[in-house]
Amino acid sequence: MPLLPLQDVVYPEDLFGTPPGGEVSWWVLHTKPRTEKALGGRMLRAGVPFFLPQYAKLLTRGGRRRTSYLPLFPGYLFIRGTPDDRAKALATGLVAGSLPVADQEALRRQLEQVYRVMSHDLEACRPETDPRIGALIEVTDGPFAGMTGRVTEVSGGYRFVVEVEFIGRGVAVSLGPWMFRRLAG
Repeated sequence: MPLLPLQDVVYPEDLFGTPPGGEVSWWVLHTKPRTEKALGGRMLRAGVPFFLPQYAKLLTRGGRRRTSYLPLFPGYLFIRGTPDDRAKALATGLVAGSLPVADQEALRRQLEQVYRVMSHDLEACRPETDPRIGALIEVTDGPFAGMTGRVTEVSGGYRFVVEVEFIGRGVAVSLGPWMFRRLAG
């Protein structure tokens, strides 16, 4: 299977700056296996706003280093649109299920934090399948200042995890001990 270049992860670029309102809302699409990128491409061509979080994985084969871009949350694509936009996604045949989101603002805020982590260093972020472990913190210094999440101590530093509560997964990056403060809770 060929390695694909990084495809669009967010459409439009100002997706997280768009004010809520009208019939537009977030939907979490559970995709059929290994179809996240194909569905993202179809949403792009249809003009449906979406977010497909990805991370870079370095591979070495035959002495050559290559980079593969994989979904941070396998099996999920996030769209922000009207019920008609959702219907377009369902009509592709690539969606196994569509989940309505009760807390629209919480999902938007968490996805925006994931995007911020990805935008800073795609090669440093990693998927986190158990994001509820660790102390609750607020980042006070560095590129993630103002963000909240959980931190765990790992050899040589700390791992900061931003959770997408709706799907119970997150993204992790490294932090220095001077970059955060613990929160009560």
